[in-house]
Parts: sequence; C-alpha cells; structure tokens
Amino acid sequence: MGSVAESVSPNIQKKKARTFDTLKRVLKYSGVRLLSLFITVVVGVYLTILIANMGGYVDQMMKAEIQERITMQVGRSDAYKNMDPATRNELAQEMIQNEIERLNLDQPMLLRSVRFLRNALTLNLGRAMNMTSDSGSRNVRAIILERIPYTLLLMGTANFILFFTTLFLALALSRHYGSLWDKIIIGMSPTSSAPSWLYGIFLILIFAAVLKILPFGGVIDAPVPKDFLGRSLSVLRHLILPASSLIISQFFYSIYNWRTFFLIYSSEDYVEMAKAKGLPSRDIERRYILRPTLPTIITAFALLLIGTWTGAIITETVFQWPGLGRVTFRAIGLYDTPVIVGTTIIYAYLLAITVFLLDIVYALVDPRVKIGGGGEPKK
Repeated sequence: MGSVAESVSPNIQKKKARTFDTLKRVLKYSGVRLLSLFITVVVGVYLTILIANMGGYVDQMMKAEIQERITMQVGRSDAYKNMDPATRNELAQEMIQNEIERLNLDQPMLLRSVRFLRNALTLNLGRAMNMTSDSGSRNVRAIILERIPYTLLLMGTANFILFFTTLFLALALSRHYGSLWDKIIIGMSPTSSAPSWLYGIFLILIFAAVLKILPFGGVIDAPVPKDFLGRSLSVLRHLILPASSLIISQFFYSIYNWRTFFLIYSSEDYVEMAKAKGLPSRDIERRYILRPTLPTIITAFALLLIGTWTGAIITETVFQWPGLGRVTFRAIGLYDTPVIVGTTIIYAYLLAITVFLLDIVYALVDPRVKIGGGGEPKK
C-alpha cells in the first residue's frame, strides 16, 4: 500500500505542476495580448484625433467661426446698438476670448490632443461642436446611442442574411464543381465590385420611382402608425431597399469566396480517403470540411459582428437611414471631431475585444492551437 501511495503522489504533483504552469502561461499570454491590443487602440485613436483635427486646421476654423458668430451677434443685438463702437468691439473681443478659453482653443494642440485622447479612452466623449441629437442634446454619447439601434437593425439584418445564405450556398456549390450554377456564380462575382450605394440608387429608381411599391428612404412612414404592428410593417418596408443593396453588393463575391475556400479543403488527402471509405457526403462535409474551416468561419462571423456596429456611411446617406454611418458622414462634413473620435473609439474597442476573444475561441475549437505557446515539445 505504501509503494502505491508513493507512486501516485508524484503523479498528482506532476499534474498539479502542469496545471499551474498552463494557468501561468495563459495569464501571461493574456496580459501581454491585452497590453499590445490596448497600445494599438491608443495609437489608432490618437491618429484619428490628429487626422480629424487636420493638424490644427480645424482649431483655426473654429476660432474663425467663433469670431464671426459673436461679432454678428453683438452687432445685431439691440442691447449693444447704443454703445460706443470701440466699447462694443472691446466687449465682442472679450466674449470671443471667453468662448475660446471655454473650448480650450487657447491651449497648444499637442496638450489638447493628449487630453482628448485620455477622455476618449475613458469613454468621456464630451460635447459635439456642431451636431445635436434628436432631443437637442450635444452630448456625443447621446448622439451615438440614439443612432445605434437603427444601424444594428439595418446592418444586422443585411449581414446575417448575407453571411449564412452565402455560406450554405457556397458549401452546396462546392459539391457541384464545374456545374452550370458554379459557372454562373463565377461569372456574376465581378458585380460585387460595385458599391452598395450604387445598387441602392438603382433599387430606388426601380421600386420607388417607377413601380412605386417601396418608399424612397427614411425609417418609418409619416404620420407614424399608431399600432405596434403597423409601425413594424412600416419599418420593414423601409428596410427592404437598403438591406437589399448591402446584400446584393457582396452576394456573389461572398459565395465565390467561400466556395473556393471549401474546394481547397475538399481536395485534401484525408477527404479523398473518407470518400474512398464510403462515408456519406454529409458526414464528410461536417467532419472533414467544416470542422477544419471552423476557425476561419468564426473569424469572419466575429468581424461581421463588428461591422454591424459601424454602419454604411454612403448607403445610409442615400436612403436617409438615421444610423451611425450617416452620423459619421455628417460629422466629417461639419468637422465635428468629438463625434468622429467617439465612433472610432467604439469601433476600436470592439475590434480589440473581438481579437482577444478570438484567440481563446481558436484554442477551444481547434486542438492544434494553444494559448501562449505549447510549452516544450514532447520527446
């Protein structure tokens, strides 16, 4: 009994040591990975701040706009008409200086950009310069949160339909390599070179202008239907054209891309061996084609989820869809740096979190992948 206990004890100790070593390796890898992703986010957001500010040019534009606005305000106000011109001009300059100091435009651009970066990283997005939400608020967070549901509705619907439809159609098409449908898909794939907004214009001309069966744009009818079912059907009618334009613009290319990807794995030796053994085609697809490609499918799906939050800038503008894409388009046109940085920081955080989680998911779905390396190779 003593010899058995002595032989078991070292095995338990070795198992505990391996578990501790694995945990330590995972924690070390996670810490390094999070740090590297955070540095990437910081650099990306800071570059966005510099670009959105155009190297200080936007600050000069804002100062000129403040000076013009306050000067006109003082000149048109009845309260200042009877003042001496010199006194009125002195008062206007004082008001201009106070407004510049309130917006911190009197400080060096480098200092302001660093402060802006710190606030952005802590999601303290501040107030917009020119834009307002539908409720009249200038709070950047309120502007973004107000538009997110519309973007998720449009992009989520279009992306999910596009992803799962093209994935299963490509898998079915890979079984019939060289068939008529296969040639049709290959021939139609160049149509995806046209952007979604171009298809959107054609869809508007056909279904809204000519056939008059779908609305030109917007998100709901005016006046707004009173009952829930009526509102839902109205939103659905307005959703058809923008979602269809997004789907059509990527449909054939996505099928062609996945079809080529599945064909590469279908030609592997182990797949040919499974076919020679007489395994059913469904089992071969599930075990020998889909399983090895699962990490790539998961990556594509994760990036799709990120893209769902960003919106489609020009497509939303064409259809007057009140999502984040249209907000970003307006913010760029108005040089509204806080709104541009706000949408960028949300996208950057989502991308960093997704990339970090993907590393863990890879290790779960693919036993060949080990987090933080695999340690010493077995001899």
